[in-house]
Amino acid sequence: MAVLPDTAVSWMRDAVVDGGGELVDVADTTALVWGAARDPEGLAAVLDDNQHLEWIQLPFAGVEEFAHLIGDDRLWTCGKGVYAEPVAEMAVAMALAGLRGLVHYSRQSGWSRPIGRNLIGARVSILGGGGITEEIVRLLNPFGCHVTVVRNRVTDMEGVDVVLESDRFVDALPGADVVFLALPLTSETVGMMGRSEFETMESHAWLVNVARGRHVRTDDLVWALENGVIGGAALDVTDPEPLPDDHRLWSMANCIITPHVGNTPEMAVPLLSERIATNVRRWIAGDDLIGPVDPDLGY
Repeated sequence: MAVLPDTAVSWMRDAVVDGGGELVDVADTTALVWGAARDPEGLAAVLDDNQHLEWIQLPFAGVEEFAHLIGDDRLWTCGKGVYAEPVAEMAVAMALAGLRGLVHYSRQSGWSRPIGRNLIGARVSILGGGGITEEIVRLLNPFGCHVTVVRNRVTDMEGVDVVLESDRFVDALPGADVVFLALPLTSETVGMMGRSEFETMESHAWLVNVARGRHVRTDDLVWALENGVIGGAALDVTDPEPLPDDHRLWSMANCIITPHVGNTPEMAVPLLSERIATNVRRWIAGDDLIGPVDPDLGY
């Protein structure tokens, strides 16, 4: 198996070996781990020069940078689901911080009046039906929330009260105390949360985005926060990203921003290493791989 580019971090090579693989030149293998998260052009060049490659492992969860390369002629896998637990933990923490007014209190210079709402018994909507959503639902279980999930494939989900088709996502916004974004970025989901969507949300509701910044129209979000259209926003991702130091969102008392740390390198490396090693073992054994990318869906 090959690991490219040459600048790819050493733990990826270690993971291949831990999975029972042998590191060889790309010309001598049918499998490749691509280690440059923002270099689709580099990968395209490698694929053009190595038509014999059958399996490409992208260690990252998001594959939107590479979507134009993904087709039925090769097997593609990624890190989707790997980050589910740490990202879900962050999402629930952000929801609690928003609803209970922690960002407001943290910015005070003296004793202030009480504010806040319970997550206990709240109505929660989650846009996205993958591993992160499953973990959010599991973590919410002790809070006794009413949970609505919006996903492409409607099916019963443990701990979920209502499942809606993706084209009905706006129906999940009215009445929700918290709206989580935990879905892939595709052409259909870019800019899905804008002025009209915020106007359907409750005036006290919090938006929690642990997916991709481009799901949200940032100017519309600023408008919604400034005018009390929604209660607040907790953003682990932004558009643009990084968010400029002088951006209005930084100074807003009803906005929490973290620098895309739903998973940190300390959390991610062991998880991604295990995913690569496991898939190498499965490839050698001829078993189905974990985290396949659907070329039609783009994730």
